[in-house]
Amino acid sequence: MAMAALREASRRLRACRREYPAAIARPLLLTHCRGITYKLFVGGLSQFATEDSLAEAFSQYGQVLEATVITDKMTNRPKGFGFVKFACEEEANIAREEMNGKVLNGRVIYVDIAKADRNRVADSLPIATGPPKPTENS
Repeated sequence: MAMAALREASRRLRACRREYPAAIARPLLLTHCRGITYKLFVGGLSQFATEDSLAEAFSQYGQVLEATVITDKMTNRPKGFGFVKFACEEEANIAREEMNGKVLNGRVIYVDIAKADRNRVADSLPIATGPPKPTENS
């Protein structure tokens, strides 16, 4: 199963390089571990929206690394918004321009660049922290 996912990611990277030769297509594992992804916020989603339908709608504009539909913890129903991660900045910008104001599952959606949540530790930490600081105990 993991090999199939890696093959699919490799195929999408090759397609990204063919479509956007000026774009630097980074390897999937490198982009994921270093946080070099471009996340879009998608609002106005239908209650029938799924992660697969969201990924399928945005995949025509580039390599979708992850599509997430945010659900209510109590009812397990979609809250009406989600996020889509792209590997290339150019693909994310094209998808944002093309999909903003389009109809998806019977609802008009709006798409914008996702803002970092400062309450989340993963969003606020830098990618490289440098060497550890010496302690005063030694």
